[in-house]
Amino acid sequence: MNTGVRITAYAAALAVTFGVAYGVGSGTDPVVGEKPPPAQHGKGHEAGEGAGAEKEAEAEEGAGAGEGAAKLPAGGLQISDGGYSLALEDSAIAAGARTEVKFSIKDEHDRNLTSYKREHEKELHFIVTSRDLTVFRHLHPTRASDGVWSVPVDLPKAGDYRVFADFTPGATGEKGGKGEVAEKGEAAEKGGAHEEGGHAAAATNLTLGADLAVSGPYKPSALPPVRATAEVDGYQVALDGALTPGKASDLKLTVSKDGEPVNDLQPYLGAYGHLVALRAGDLAYLHVHPDGRSGAKVSFGATAPSDGAYRLFFDFQHEGKVRTAAFTVRAQGH
Repeated sequence: MNTGVRITAYAAALAVTFGVAYGVGSGTDPVVGEKPPPAQHGKGHEAGEGAGAEKEAEAEEGAGAGEGAAKLPAGGLQISDGGYSLALEDSAIAAGARTEVKFSIKDEHDRNLTSYKREHEKELHFIVTSRDLTVFRHLHPTRASDGVWSVPVDLPKAGDYRVFADFTPGATGEKGGKGEVAEKGEAAEKGGAHEEGGHAAAATNLTLGADLAVSGPYKPSALPPVRATAEVDGYQVALDGALTPGKASDLKLTVSKDGEPVNDLQPYLGAYGHLVALRAGDLAYLHVHPDGRSGAKVSFGATAPSDGAYRLFFDFQHEGKVRTAAFTVRAQGH
């Protein structure tokens, strides 16, 4: 995603929460920031191994702001948007069991979408979170040729969950919604279009959400307390920066291990860090990418729409493994 993107969630008096990738380990803790300088955030592309991969990720993080800047509202509040709908094959699964979740993206004619524009080297990002925000998964499912997606999910506890599909429809090569993934060429440059009977819908990034029930004994957990550091798998992550409602804020996350900064963070899906924001209460969704990296420090720009609590999950990769640090942050006006 492009550099210089600002996130703005919906502006009704909200309590908000931020989140990010893969499963969040039991060692994650919340965070609070300090003074917010104005900032922006950008997007990246996936890079391979070695120095070339790092240069590619850094170049992408320094790209322009056009695409993400236009995407201001939070997503995931609707199951249908822009002519597309998220359809889960099963809306209930069991806790503590590895279960294959299947779903599809339907167009306005109830056909499975089979053409996607790649974002961060993936056609679709799939997020699963519990309503109390204590369980989080950032997954990358597999798509069959008929447009049905599948991904194994193992959720440790019962309760009400929300799933999100974050994707951009691609250009279609023929009627019926079939086509190749749009990465280059005229259709991709135009953002892609789904054409049928003379009707073309511009392809913009969408996040659709749906409820998922996980059966079993359930006791909701309270939102973790606010702290300035989090720990996961022996890594310490410190958050510097504060969220001020209605103003751009610069959030800096610094990764260390055994008291030493981790200066050799590795590109993960084209960037040195990923952030997914979930607003407390309604779980409105934002997927944030960094402004850039300096050694062990990764910067993000964010704008909180109101006072309230936010949950933030930060994805980073080191020594070939992706880890997630979790924070609770409160935005307060002056």
